[in-house]
Amino acid sequence: MKPIRNSAKAVIVQDGRLLLIRLQDQYGDAYVFPGGGQEKGEELKDAVARECLEEIGQAVQVGELLHIREYIGANHEFAEWDADIHQVEFYFTCHLVDPKASVFEGSNPDDHQVGVEWIALGELHNIRLYPKTIGELLLNQGEQRIYLGDLN
Repeated sequence: MKPIRNSAKAVIVQDGRLLLIRLQDQYGDAYVFPGGGQEKGEELKDAVARECLEEIGQAVQVGELLHIREYIGANHEFAEWDADIHQVEFYFTCHLVDPKASVFEGSNPDDHQVGVEWIALGELHNIRLYPKTIGELLLNQGEQRIYLGDLN
């Protein structure tokens, strides 16, 4: 099994829309939050800021920690190829430094990344979002769980 990996993710909500990375895989379009792996010697807030530059091509102001999610691949739908993955993800509220930005072209996009899109919060149930639970929590503002456990 690979070592446990930390990942820092950005939750960017503006004008009732959520900024997401669009991926394409064998099942079609999927959406994930911008962010990625923490590097040795790097604080999580610095990791999410760097990853946003790499994936969405925009600087972000990193705010407070919203959620901690674990992903243990062997327990989920992609176990066939993710069985040796255990990742701990830290989701931070972020804001674009330039809120009027209209070009989102990162310098180092993720594998299978085909775009960056604003999705209306009310439309999140119509897309394949990972992790789905965080989208549900954004819609249900009353619930304030930080640690979410192992979910997809």
